[in-house]
Amino acid sequence: MRDESILNTIISDNQIKDLSNFNVVEAVMVLLEQLNKREQDVLKRRFGLLGETQETLESIGQRHKLTRERIRQIESGGVNKIKKGAELEARLGRLRQIVAQLAEEHGGLMSKRYLFNILSSLAQAQGEAEVNHEPYFEFVLSRLFNDHFDEVNNSKYFDSFYKLKYQGLEHLEALADELLEAVKQSKKLMATEELINLAKQLKTYQSNQSKFTAPNNFEVKDILSSAVSDYSDAIYDNRVVYALLEAMSEVAKNKYGHWGHKDWREINPKTINDKIYLVLKKHGQPMYYGDIAKNIAEMSFDGKKVNTATTHNELILDDKYVLVGRGLYGLKEWGYKEGTVADVIEGILREAGEPLTKDEITKRVLDQRMVKQTTVNLALMNKNRFERAREGKYKLKENKA
Repeated sequence: MRDESILNTIISDNQIKDLSNFNVVEAVMVLLEQLNKREQDVLKRRFGLLGETQETLESIGQRHKLTRERIRQIESGGVNKIKKGAELEARLGRLRQIVAQLAEEHGGLMSKRYLFNILSSLAQAQGEAEVNHEPYFEFVLSRLFNDHFDEVNNSKYFDSFYKLKYQGLEHLEALADELLEAVKQSKKLMATEELINLAKQLKTYQSNQSKFTAPNNFEVKDILSSAVSDYSDAIYDNRVVYALLEAMSEVAKNKYGHWGHKDWREINPKTINDKIYLVLKKHGQPMYYGDIAKNIAEMSFDGKKVNTATTHNELILDDKYVLVGRGLYGLKEWGYKEGTVADVIEGILREAGEPLTKDEITKRVLDQRMVKQTTVNLALMNKNRFERAREGKYKLKENKA
């Protein structure tokens, strides 16, 4: 219940915009100095605080010539020493408050990715060095403040997330389940606002509206606008639902900010062909093959290198792409058709079923090809395929009809 909120016991009149004592890297290093050298080394390696990946109990044990169990005991003992010390609250109490405030404003649950992104933005706004803050946040929240927050890594519906201790998950899981089915049935990409509106139409949301309404106890608008790439008022006004979207494990957002099922190729492109299609669809009009390759590289979908020649080969070999100009490709689904300009003109005249003026033909050709007027004129001069009719119009040559 709201009147039992953890905020009532850990927050006084502090506002979330008060970010004093927020240097998490410095604070963690000071706290670790309370420990002996071995304890410090074990914790730094276990949580990736040395600027490297997290190490296993076994690998750390080999380094110290100790068993896995002994390393686990050293880790646990070091954490307990920090938790019992007075310095913890002095150094990181404000961070605890901020996380609680953010969680409360987002319905009590936030994915690690989303929460850490916001916290990192706050840290950088305070002038902290550009380091990877995530290992520090994870160490603090999962081990030092686990009396206040639960870390969940094995949810059926959500990626790894943190939640307030008192937070129930039933309504969140029910909405996630219902929304996943709705996304699958839609079979289309959705913008953020469109997906939020879909969630709000579902039965679970309608019957639990109060639980999906942010309490507005703290002003977090500026924080979200600096941390969310596609921030909008719709996200702020529906931040509980947005936090749920960010946490869902089977619904994801692609590089262009559109949502869908995580297995859809337009959400998680696997091949160079997938990436070509996604880039063209986002661009909305034909592109030169070199620009397509450049755009794929700039988007860095998966960090793989992009070869221009390979991109061109995919465009040539797959019939869902149409050459509409010199080196210029569009999608067949946009109405473009294969063939030369003369082929296109023939198709236009057949579809029209009557002679057309040069201007009428040109206009329709330009809907399917990016060519110059002179190219259309030259094609119409092909007397084996076209002939002049009355009133300066063109028709198919009789033996072509």
